[in-house]
Amino acid sequence: QVQLVESGGGSVQAGGSLKLSCVASPYTYRTNVMAWFRQAAGKEREGVAGIYRHTNSTYYADSAKVRFTISQDNAKNTMYLQMNSLQPEDTAMYYCAADNGVYTWSNRHAYKYWGQGTQVTVSS
Repeated sequence: QVQLVESGGGSVQAGGSLKLSCVASPYTYRTNVMAWFRQAAGKEREGVAGIYRHTNSTYYADSAKVRFTISQDNAKNTMYLQMNSLQPEDTAMYYCAADNGVYTWSNRHAYKYWGQGTQVTVSS
């Protein structure tokens, strides 16, 4: 079983920044693809950004392009999401997801392993 633990959420004003972290353990060989998803109140969970760890290829939802950056530190088995220029519409619970053999990073049904989530609240 893979455990994913997110941290770094919080409350910021519009225009502010946050950096989320997701630590994977212990079977990290089962986490070739990792991604950040978010779920706002009353909405479906949506992909924000994904990373294919072996190639370091990164992908973003249109809403995250330019403002967000996904990255990884393999030595620490940690994935990050740097979020800049945050807007109220970014308010959501942010989840880390991981698995192997994920063809489409933004397909939430493709992931077996999920973290508990970290709340991001952006006020105007």
